[in-house]
Amino acid sequence: MSAPGDTQPPVIEVVAATVVDPEGRTLLVRKRGTRAFMNPGGKPEAGESHVDALVRELAEEIGLLVEPSALQPLGTFRTEAANEPGHDLVAHAFLLELGSPDHRVAAEIEESRWVDPDAPGDLLLAPLAAEILLPWLVRSRR
Repeated sequence: MSAPGDTQPPVIEVVAATVVDPEGRTLLVRKRGTRAFMNPGGKPEAGESHVDALVRELAEEIGLLVEPSALQPLGTFRTEAANEPGHDLVAHAFLLELGSPDHRVAAEIEESRWVDPDAPGDLLLAPLAAEILLPWLVRSRR
């Protein structure tokens, strides 16, 4: 329960994909001018469904053309935003299993990496990836 005068941080609503290749690796991206690696995705446009927003973002950011039916809902999660200090993130997350790891970096994405969810290495990870989506992948494979 919040004490009088407590305020909640502003919220940024996004859609995010947990993209998995046939080897069980997951794709993380880093936006230009930032340090943290995160799941691909972005902010829905006005009137856009979560699925439609994610289909659009995947095409724009990493050149993946996916059918809406390929996106499996994982849930909605709240965590600290990676690139907007003092903001929380509400992410509508989906699983996307690919037959091939082929993709291309585009738009505001500067770098992408396929990582083992069990051992992502020394990458600086966004809270959504580090605290929720990578641990979910690890649990789901057991």
